Amino acid sequence: MNRAEKAALQLQAVDVLRTLKETRTYDELAAETGLPAGDLNRYVNGHVLPGVERAEAVVGGVGREMLADELAARIERDRDGYVDNSQVVFDQSLLDLVAPVAAEAFAFDAPDVVLTAATDGITLASAMASHFGATVAYAKKSKETAVEEFIESRQRLDSGIELTYYLPARAIGSGDTVLVVDDLIRSGETQELLLDIADRAGADVTGVFALIGVGEEGIDRARERVDAPVGALTTLE
Repeated sequence: MNRAEKAALQLQAVDVLRTLKETRTYDELAAETGLPAGDLNRYVNGHVLPGVERAEAVVGGVGREMLADELAARIERDRDGYVDNSQVVFDQSLLDLVAPVAAEAFAFDAPDVVLTAATDGITLASAMASHFGATVAYAKKSKETAVEEFIESRQRLDSGIELTYYLPARAIGSGDTVLVVDDLIRSGETQELLLDIADRAGADVTGVFALIGVGEEGIDRARERVDAPVGALTTLE
């Protein structure tokens, strides 16, 4: 880790602690993090940065648990099991905090491209791409009029409906590294279409990440497809 990477990690840890502090006292924050209340006060108020080891623990450990709890608190489900996560995907500041925590917690290698499906995955993809300094690509269910060449992936779902996604061919280059992200993973069908697009482009997948996993089916299907980290920040049964 070079000096710039260390500084970025330390600042990310401070952002996590400041978010936690909004709803906690310093004593409560100390109990959750295992760090002295006095040190936390200095970090939150910008008097000093945490050391690299402490920063890694905050971002990859406490930060992950805190964000998982925050996501779960914002998600609503109806009696049929449908998930309303609009309070998450509409909050860009929260997603900007998710990006470094997810990167640290799941040890994703920095990709060239962050790939998602329109539309709910776009805000998360933007946050992840900004964190990694990558570009964003999102597949759509329809073709854009002015684009001549597309990468196309089609799959017949268990329900019998055929789902097709299109991505402009120039969005991903052969040999690019790609991180596939989405707001939610349930059956894994959308993620399989995105992984197929990455394969057709000749790209290498560095991981698959979702904010919310509903059950384990989708996560398991993704793990069968890639030799890279796969995970969701919070999981609903």
